[in-house]
Amino acid sequence: KQDIARAVIDKPVDASWQGGFHIEEGMKEEETALEKAWKDLSKNRDLNIISKLKRLDKLIGIGEYAVLLFGLSDAKTRLDFANPTINKAELLYLRPLGENNAVIDTLEEDTSNSRYGLPLYYSATLGDENIDVSFRVHYTRILHVAGDVLEGTIKGQSRLASIYNRLIDLEKLVGGSAEMFWRGARPGYQGKVDQDYTLGDTEEDELQDQLDEYEHNLRRFLISRGIDISAMETQISDPSKHVDVQVQMISAQTGIPKRILTGSERGELSSSQDIASWNALVEGRRSGFVENEIIRPFLDMCMRFGVLPPAKQPNDFSVVWNQPMFEQSAKEKAEVGKIRATALKEYASQPMAESIVPPDAFYKYFLGLTEEQVDVIKDIQEKAMKEEGEEEE
Repeated sequence: KQDIARAVIDKPVDASWQGGFHIEEGMKEEETALEKAWKDLSKNRDLNIISKLKRLDKLIGIGEYAVLLFGLSDAKTRLDFANPTINKAELLYLRPLGENNAVIDTLEEDTSNSRYGLPLYYSATLGDENIDVSFRVHYTRILHVAGDVLEGTIKGQSRLASIYNRLIDLEKLVGGSAEMFWRGARPGYQGKVDQDYTLGDTEEDELQDQLDEYEHNLRRFLISRGIDISAMETQISDPSKHVDVQVQMISAQTGIPKRILTGSERGELSSSQDIASWNALVEGRRSGFVENEIIRPFLDMCMRFGVLPPAKQPNDFSVVWNQPMFEQSAKEKAEVGKIRATALKEYASQPMAESIVPPDAFYKYFLGLTEEQVDVIKDIQEKAMKEEGEEEE
């Protein structure tokens, strides 16, 4: 529930899944059966697959593991979830569950089994404010994912574990600053009795009543005789430097740039180095964890259940993100175009330039164009020359 802790979990996950993804199988231009089936399945609003996978990713970071429960048509009752699933079944729903709601019930104890030491049954709980349903689930209906695994494959380390002490320190600093302001901005009052004045019991009681009324905002003035009442000095210090140290430590451990972590990209914006580091972190996370630990195992299970047609060759398909992290903005594209235009002008103005560096080499190595872009330019040039020749005839 802490703000920075939530940012540590949410921001990498939100950035990783933004735009969604699609599947490309082989090098053929025509759409394959797998590509079409995934396109249709990912658009199913009842299943809402991308959202469910994203929620699973967040749950993995909070605990030591999380699971995705497959609601298949072969489970007619809750007792059926304890049975191994059949190979072909319709996918009705998906439920991401954290470790508290998907407790490992039984492990495989047969040492000759390839799943030795892995979960055989789970005790799953589907609950909200009004419903709390528990039942036993066979592992074939579960996608089990653990992050940051060092030993074994069942449990990893929470993304918050290594920064837990820093989060507690940050909570003390931020919460303590509010308490410091509350107490320090109005520290209290002190009364100094005149040397030649004696405070009687009745006067003392009347003064106490006035002070109580003043403290509870029932009066805004005090009348006293023989007593000089003055406010004590305020004691408030700026906690921002101490908070910044904790945020820097959290940023260093998680790899999330501080400006992105705290959402302070205003005015000067995040530096280009911060953006590049962040994009590299998300890109590496996509290819190293999200794709290999979540997406491909999920697609494999869908193929096994017949929800998706099998790939032509095992794992012979690519996961392509619809929103690349290093895609240039419109402003960046315009700046690159301006630089290329200037370089091209200089190249064209030199009579001997083509004899030293052929146009194709200039396009590729000096302007940084791809082979496909160079071919497009050549096709346009040839078409323009052909049309010019036809006009002269």
